[in-house]
Amino acid sequence: MSAITWEVFASGGFETAWPELGDGMLRARGQAVGTDPEPYWVTYALETADRFVTRRLRVTVESADGSRTLDLLRDGHGHWTANGDPVPAVDGALDCDLGLCPLTNTMPVLRHGLHRKPGEREFLMAWVSVPDLAVRPSRQTYTHLGPGRVRFASGDFQSDLAFDEEGYVVDYPSLATRLTTP
Repeated sequence: MSAITWEVFASGGFETAWPELGDGMLRARGQAVGTDPEPYWVTYALETADRFVTRRLRVTVESADGSRTLDLLRDGHGHWTANGDPVPAVDGALDCDLGLCPLTNTMPVLRHGLHRKPGEREFLMAWVSVPDLAVRPSRQTYTHLGPGRVRFASGDFQSDLAFDEEGYVVDYPSLATRLTTP
């Protein structure tokens, strides 16, 4: 298992992930440290089902407020729970999006090959804010711009991301840039 490390400008920190890709599935564990909006540590484990659809995201945050944990689960029917409680606002979403985490941009891009071929897709995401671990719906659009280039847009925000051949973020202007290659 190889590691990918990003400098995460948006949090004033760094993230390292240990992803494993295979047969339309992604498993990863990762750790991040940030200083904005407050100093914190994040540890996460991500697991997808077929076609890179999120199955589970477990996240723990350590900060001055103590420790918080989120166990975000998607059942096989499009329903989500957070620590066992239903989250109907994100029902129908296929993916989670862990805030300030470039790895979670991988699933929708790989599912539709947007880093390799033309297309534009709109998604509903189960967005997890960091460091508070609140789960909210987020509408996001991914548009193929050329080989390895995808535009990400959500609300008034947009950024042109660079992906490697495997579908991992290399550069996400204003959020993060990769420091190591898997």
